[in-house]
Amino acid sequence: MTSPLTSYHPSNLLYGRHAVEAILSQKDAPDVTALFIQENRKDARTQLILKQAKARKIPVHPTPRKVLDGMVDGMRHQGFVLCCSHPATEWQSNDLPYLLKTLSEPALLLILDGVQDPHNLGACLRSADGAGAHAVVAPRNRAVGLTPTVHKVACGAAKSVPFIEAVNLARSLEETKAAGVEIVGLAGEADQSLYEIPLTGAVALVLGGENKGLRRLTRTNCDRLARLPMLGTVESLNVSVAAGICLYEVCRQRGKT
Repeated sequence: MTSPLTSYHPSNLLYGRHAVEAILSQKDAPDVTALFIQENRKDARTQLILKQAKARKIPVHPTPRKVLDGMVDGMRHQGFVLCCSHPATEWQSNDLPYLLKTLSEPALLLILDGVQDPHNLGACLRSADGAGAHAVVAPRNRAVGLTPTVHKVACGAAKSVPFIEAVNLARSLEETKAAGVEIVGLAGEADQSLYEIPLTGAVALVLGGENKGLRRLTRTNCDRLARLPMLGTVESLNVSVAAGICLYEVCRQRGKT
């Protein structure tokens, strides 16, 4: 009998709690052939994921943590690894409402309005993973996707954080607001500093692309604008640096630092 550990390919693995929950909650999810879960886990979040897997009749394999570490080459898996029949690293814009419905804590989204440098996107994904963001959202057009360079810079975060490509970013922002998530856009000319805004509730942080900032329609769909204090001579920060600062301010306010 073939061991389930020999039947996967690394490119078909998806890991991390948020990413696994997002895949299992998708209406039109890719075929999942197995769920590897860290053995002896009995917490509430694990029970929820097991319930999702059972509903979809997905084989579940309790697995030692060291084995999971080896499967994902030491990346941060949080005890959950999915094996899909094909690479499952990208989501579509209609997946966002389903993802938001699965959350048992206030949402934290990073929305990138037109980031075109793959190094910046990779760094943003890495920061999003570190801060526990539930997803990164970006427009499908006029923005970089998950290129090999993005994967390399992200150091595994491109598989652990759902990356949702929005066909219409303005519509995705409207749907996000309808789900009770506050949209906070980063703009240098904003009256309020980010540090003056309460971020303990469900929030989506919106950052513009390189050089251009937020587009007009994106700005219009924000509930409020905020700025990062600039005390030197430069006018703005690199988008990936700004994303990291914003995400970890949310962590600080939520007592997760």
